[in-house]
Amino acid sequence: MDQDQQTCATAVALADPTTEHAVRRALADHGHLSVDAWDVASIADLYALGLTSHATVNVMLAVEDELDVEFPDSVLNRSTFATVESIVHAAGTAS
Repeated sequence: MDQDQQTCATAVALADPTTEHAVRRALADHGHLSVDAWDVASIADLYALGLTSHATVNVMLAVEDELDVEFPDSVLNRSTFATVESIVHAAGTAS
């Protein structure tokens, strides 16, 4: 049974479930995705699912607020916010 890579949650556990939860909550609240953020595969292209540059800023701010971190300028680019996995990784390196 084949499942759609874009909308099916991945079975691969990300490094920090607390960070992943914060990222998914921010995407659900601010990402304006065409699918449920809780069901998106960690490697799915968020921009293909409706994430815009404006929504990206709101997602970033929500993650920073929830985790009490600040994304460094060096990671503020489109590729950082392209997948749940890449946002979780960037948030894990933020201080």
